[in-house]
Amino acid sequence: MSCNIMVVEDEVFVATEIEYVVEELGHRPVGIAADTASAIKLGPLADIALVDLNLRDGATGRDIGRMLAERHGMTVLFMTANPSQVGEAFPGAVGVLPKPVAEDDLKAAVRYTVALREARQAHAPARLRVFA
Repeated sequence: MSCNIMVVEDEVFVATEIEYVVEELGHRPVGIAADTASAIKLGPLADIALVDLNLRDGATGRDIGRMLAERHGMTVLFMTANPSQVGEAFPGAVGVLPKPVAEDDLKAAVRYTVALREARQAHAPARLRVFA
């Protein structure tokens, strides 16, 4: 099954590479959100959000992830170079994938997140820190 996936990332080259991988896996990227305002705009279009912590408008990624999960029932996967800053889990949050991310690790993490979204059995990839 195909999912609509939003990339919340302010570094355009990183974001476009993530979108490429999402498409390669057969999912639909709905857009790139570089800040809170663009994440709010794209929120209704996505099932899953891949969220960095530090964005154009500051360290807003955690709040954006929580808002997307609460308002839109979105499944959230954090991808950040600062995994310790993510904090505690909240409903809808899968876990944290530390950056930099190799393409194979990204693919595995997206597959795992999609499986959870679809309530299918899945094994977490080794580099993914899954929330309890």
